[in-house]
Amino acid sequence: MVRANYNDLKNGIHQITEYLVLFLNNLLLGHHHILQNRTMHINGMFKISNKQDIGSLKQDIQLKHRLEYEGFSKKTVQNALRLFQEFGFEIIFSRKDVMKILNLTESPSSTLIKRLRELDVIEPVKGFGKGKYRFKTTIDK
Repeated sequence: MVRANYNDLKNGIHQITEYLVLFLNNLLLGHHHILQNRTMHINGMFKISNKQDIGSLKQDIQLKHRLEYEGFSKKTVQNALRLFQEFGFEIIFSRKDVMKILNLTESPSSTLIKRLRELDVIEPVKGFGKGKYRFKTTIDK
């Protein structure tokens, strides 16, 4: 709740409701979003970038351009962006989650995950079972 109400405009820190929404999704809807203290801290954030509010939008644009550059179809680009909007950087997902969100069967979901891994857009996550992924925080061309 603190991050949803805290502003320090001098240092470029703005209130964000992202973590509050994730917490409420966990509590009320039974989701399993990872909420770690170290990812919610603002300590030193303004030294890295004072444009934290556009971080996910910038990543969204980079992802779109990267996928279009690689020749992905418009539908595939839309699906990848939808996944990024749903999961962001912190949420770990599986093929089953992709199937549910995009309303796809196993094979297209697996193909999308495979292509996103080949492009180094998502990375496998260890310690949560086999077949768990998350979006990388940087996308290099």
